Amino acid sequence: MEIFETCQEINGLLSIQNELAARNLLIQLLADLDRAKTPYPQLVNQMIRATGLFPYLQLESASWDQKYVHHAFEVDVGRRLATLHREQSSVLARLLNGRSIAVSAPTSFGKSFIIDAFIAAKHPDTVVIIVPTIALMDETRRRLFKKFSEHYTIITAPDTRLGPKNILIFPQERAFGYLASLKTIDLLVVDEFYKASQEHDPERASSLVKAILKLSKKASQRYYLAPNIKKLNDNAFTRDMEFVELLDFNTVYLNIQEPYKEFGGDAAKKGAKLIELISPGDEKSLIYAGTYTEIRKIADLVIKNLPTVDRIYTSAFAKWLRENYEKDWLLADLVERAVGVHNGSMHRCLSQLQIRLFEYEDGFDSIVSTSSIIEGVNTSAQNVIVWRSKLGRTNLKDFTYKNIIGRGGRMFKYFVGNIFLLDAPPKSEDAQLEISFPDNMLGTLDEDGDADQLTDRQIERIVEYRTQMSDIIGEEQFARLKRESVLQDSDADFLLRLAKDMRDAPEDWKGFGYLNSSNPAQWDSMLYKVLKLKPGGWDTTWSNVVNVTKEIAHNWRDDLSQIISTLRQNGISIEDFFKLERTVTFKLSALLGDTNELHKIIVNPAVDISGFVGRMSRAFLPSAVYHLEEYGLPRMISKKIHAAGLINFEDPDMDLLRALDRFKFLGINAVLAIKSLGPFDRYVVRFFFDGITPDESQTPDDA
Repeated sequence: MEIFETCQEINGLLSIQNELAARNLLIQLLADLDRAKTPYPQLVNQMIRATGLFPYLQLESASWDQKYVHHAFEVDVGRRLATLHREQSSVLARLLNGRSIAVSAPTSFGKSFIIDAFIAAKHPDTVVIIVPTIALMDETRRRLFKKFSEHYTIITAPDTRLGPKNILIFPQERAFGYLASLKTIDLLVVDEFYKASQEHDPERASSLVKAILKLSKKASQRYYLAPNIKKLNDNAFTRDMEFVELLDFNTVYLNIQEPYKEFGGDAAKKGAKLIELISPGDEKSLIYAGTYTEIRKIADLVIKNLPTVDRIYTSAFAKWLRENYEKDWLLADLVERAVGVHNGSMHRCLSQLQIRLFEYEDGFDSIVSTSSIIEGVNTSAQNVIVWRSKLGRTNLKDFTYKNIIGRGGRMFKYFVGNIFLLDAPPKSEDAQLEISFPDNMLGTLDEDGDADQLTDRQIERIVEYRTQMSDIIGEEQFARLKRESVLQDSDADFLLRLAKDMRDAPEDWKGFGYLNSSNPAQWDSMLYKVLKLKPGGWDTTWSNVVNVTKEIAHNWRDDLSQIISTLRQNGISIEDFFKLERTVTFKLSALLGDTNELHKIIVNPAVDISGFVGRMSRAFLPSAVYHLEEYGLPRMISKKIHAAGLINFEDPDMDLLRALDRFKFLGINAVLAIKSLGPFDRYVVRFFFDGITPDESQTPDDA
């Protein structure tokens, strides 16, 4: 290893101001030194200092000035000190000076780390963090809970009581429930803010735009994070923010290899290459599949070509999956081969557990994923394998492709991320982010307060919508609904269509109150009526939505495996069940909530199905049980805790905070003493307690 010559080359690149190439060469050198267990000579430390990668400085061999730099960039990130790299420190300094900034940087940059340092330094009263997924919400909650729960109430579930100082973390749809109670926000963080663009997330962009608009009016300061944005076009949401583009500041090196060129379109050779890459089992691999269909193809390849392995965690997990979900579930077959699956539909606790097992040396070797792995969690791997350059039914765009391969490598763990392309990558392009008001959400805006951000035609549409809705429900009611953000749907055209239907045919709505019946057989007609009024966007048949709604009404009474078995007899697979349960709890419950508000105004104020809507939004589970799943505690274990008499989840006052307080009062040993808990149940309990324990004393590794 010619260290001096390499450092000389790095220095030469720095002298001609090609810092990116210098940093890439340096990181590869650090990887070589790490493999050889060679201490860094002072010259290497000097190159680290010159490229701004201060956390990599090796203090044992550092000179006094190098040690000084390492110390100078050290900050409190909550319960511990950490050294920031040069650009992290620059971003933090801007925030501490009170500026609002939108940052675009590589996946491995450490953008979230800056939030922790800001909270530790400024002690703000209220921080709101909008994240794109429930999985990332839990990951963020666990991180911040460890550091700040002694001084802050960490809020993720709707209707949780605010404390004197609060950190609120949730997807945008949950933000609206807190608009009235949050008077001011000290720092508004929007993670993955590129999703406010219709181009990047057509389904949820409207709700994110609406959340940003409402919350930013209360925010003293804003911090928006995104990867791979080269240019931010002028828009109403970031107009007075500083855009900081740091895409060239990488902390790991990506070694991109293109085996797809060797086998072309030969499916057999492609499959053989995948098995060749993952079968040694000595490196961690993320496999981007692109679609659910491709996940199935990969699963078949793995089951056919990889042997089962006997490992303490994976074997116990596979058995637990068969007992609690489905005996012949494909996921259990993969888990027995140390391979996991991550997608956005699966129960949150399953996704969390698989990410945790992927971190263990003797856990999973590989995880097969849809795009959920890039937007849902902050995990990384030594290898990233791109199996298919697709995102659902569309071709993968360069922006998303860069996001996927950015999961390769991790500071201090994998200096080099190996990227294996088994499909041709998309054409390279500089991503420009355009954010605009979707026309269908104009009805939720105000022609006066938002006029400076709208075109004349958009203002005309707002006035037209207000006039038409006010004619149906009255000006006072319309003003109240808008002021209190009562209606969750951002689609003004649909809401107007719904109101007109109630006005023109009120007799068709006489059975609306049947949704309060305890007999699900009486729900059909009204569920179908509401679904027909909003026909698009369900990705399945209406009968499947209705069947799953009626079946999960027994979620607390029946075993989950029994429910899944019943639905399979109706042609609904376990994968369909996961997607449909999410559809019911999020989309259908929000739709019925809006329908209920308009029904009370237009048809019959005496009929109120808000209780039914609330139960549906929690998958008909007790409130605390449903939200504890987001904390990593599955419903089947909550049932055992309830049956043992430790916590009465059926108590109407047993909300999430009370349940968490009860768990802390009982302590982990009282829960582990429940005789009905199996070995993997006990592991899950330890994992759960780790997430609600401020210090590091409790870890799930003690299973």
